[in-house]
Amino acid sequence: MNRTFHLNTAHFPKELTLLLELLQERDETDISEKVKDQLSHVDWDRFLELVRHHRVYPLIYLTLKKVDKELIPASILQNLHSDYIKNTFQMLHLSGEMEKVCKAFNESGINSLMLKGPMLAEALYGDVSLRTSRDLDILIHVEDIEKSERILENYGYQLKDEFPRILGDWKWRTHHINYYHPQKKIEVELHWRLKLGIGNEPDFKELWERKVRSSLTSEPVYSLGEEDLFLFLTSHGARHAWSRLRWLVDIDRLVRRGLRWESVCSLLKKHHNLHIGGQSLLLASKLLQTPLTQTMDSLICNRHAYQIAQQSIFFIKEKADLFPTAPKYLTGRLNRYLISLMPLSQKYKYYISILHPTSYDAELLPLPKPLHFIYFPLRPFLWFWRQMKQRTHA
Repeated sequence: MNRTFHLNTAHFPKELTLLLELLQERDETDISEKVKDQLSHVDWDRFLELVRHHRVYPLIYLTLKKVDKELIPASILQNLHSDYIKNTFQMLHLSGEMEKVCKAFNESGINSLMLKGPMLAEALYGDVSLRTSRDLDILIHVEDIEKSERILENYGYQLKDEFPRILGDWKWRTHHINYYHPQKKIEVELHWRLKLGIGNEPDFKELWERKVRSSLTSEPVYSLGEEDLFLFLTSHGARHAWSRLRWLVDIDRLVRRGLRWESVCSLLKKHHNLHIGGQSLLLASKLLQTPLTQTMDSLICNRHAYQIAQQSIFFIKEKADLFPTAPKYLTGRLNRYLISLMPLSQKYKYYISILHPTSYDAELLPLPKPLHFIYFPLRPFLWFWRQMKQRTHA
């Protein structure tokens, strides 16, 4: 496949096309002439809904402030200004809590890496107010989970989504635990893996060795190195089918900062993610005019990358919340898309994992540890039993 590619966005509504135009990073300060014709045919209520869905209101507000006031309804700017101010306070609130929690982890000898939140906003946008975030995502070593949970609970956090941890399968079937502070209204996602499922990824020791320290806090707070950050952001965006443009804007800003592409490609190849890295670059180039160079050829000249990029165009257009539960009309298509993300080796492991007993099986039929091997032949029957119980209680 050569470097010539085409992603079909012909069915994008004009409000989405305008939003993409406004999200493009440019040097010019006056963009009124650039978007004047588009502004005159916009359904502003629908546009505002899109901005909020894609969680890009800080960037859009600051961009629209540069446009002639006569071209934009005052109510739209007022709404965006309100969203921008609320987000600024939210991010400052999260910044303070991030430093507090990381300090507690540091004092307890727990190494932790911030995955998104204020650190990502500062690193990619130079200002915590320019990116939205509703929670703190903290990556730790799997062996530090219980100790980290005790710290969060001592700070007033409550386990939000409890699930059984009996057989140990939860360590690879899922990748984080949610905690919520009812007074502070802050959610912490405690991660022990970068992504969901059985895909290949760097272990925590590798990530820790390549960490970078934040300039945002006085207390040492660390995040992923740039190559690892690209791996994480592309995997996260792909798993969510890039259904929020915020994730794609992150890729655009990271690419524009400059990356060591030989190292990036080597890392993605090692962990079977070349196609996902290519998907993100193809989408960013098409939708946000992210500059592509020949050093990225091993990523973008990839038929698999092109195919999954075109699939995700549909989900971007649909403006649907895909997680934690996708709308019924999208479920089948989303499942096929998620399977298509997997390389052949991962698909094999995925289908084998379906036969592996789960902690839910052990919860349904408790057995002493020496008899846990019995869960393997019982797996189909336990699955059927659980489905019947769910239908009975529905």
